[in-house]
Amino acid sequence: MIKIPKSIYEAIIKHAQKDAPIEACGYLGGISGEAKVLYEMTNTDHSEEHFSFDPQEQFDAFKEASAKGWRLIACYHSHPITPARPSQEDIRLAYDPNISYIIVSLADKEPVVKSFKIKGGEVTLEEIEVTI
Repeated sequence: MIKIPKSIYEAIIKHAQKDAPIEACGYLGGISGEAKVLYEMTNTDHSEEHFSFDPQEQFDAFKEASAKGWRLIACYHSHPITPARPSQEDIRLAYDPNISYIIVSLADKEPVVKSFKIKGGEVTLEEIEVTI
């Protein structure tokens, strides 16, 4: 389970909506499965089907989280026109089995947010607890 404050949960959705039709991407920093901060990243691919982080922004997020005694606990990205499930590319590029992979789908009228653990190509749906 990953715990995400409502303000961060809503910010993830707003980021996805703002960047559409390209995929939005970023990290959540926190500790013990509880998100404390959102790090919006630039999708340097500017693509509707995949994303890459800006390396400097990625380094800065890691450095800031570490300075606060946190770690990067989740990677998020949006699927502007497809469901909230990992694509084959998402699964192939899921390099860290210890973090959560959050996908925001904008394919339906209302955004759908799901979280997954991906380890060795195996995908498991993870519960999201939205906290106050």
